Amino acid sequence: MVDAIIAGLDKIFKPGVFQKKTTFYFSVDEIKKTVTLDADSCVVTDGKGAEEADCVCKTGTEMFLKIWNDGYRPGIMDFMGGKIKTNAPELLPKFLQAFGK
Repeated sequence: MVDAIIAGLDKIFKPGVFQKKTTFYFSVDEIKKTVTLDADSCVVTDGKGAEEADCVCKTGTEMFLKIWNDGYRPGIMDFMGGKIKTNAPELLPKFLQAFGK
């Protein structure tokens, strides 16, 4: 299910949220995807991209689906407790915004 959500991001992308190219690398259990966004496009590729991602996000399927499907917004304890690991937590809400979430 996570794979299908990420693979279909280009279909629900909202242009204009990101003004400059921003790359996200998601590791959700066994699923590894890179999502590159800019003002007008969303490109999803399998695995880790050649360039370093602006935001790396590692989490489990349950947390990903809770955020995506249920509108859950992680708090400091989710990050401190290791349920979500990221190098750029400030980019994650903007990522969701780019898909109407």
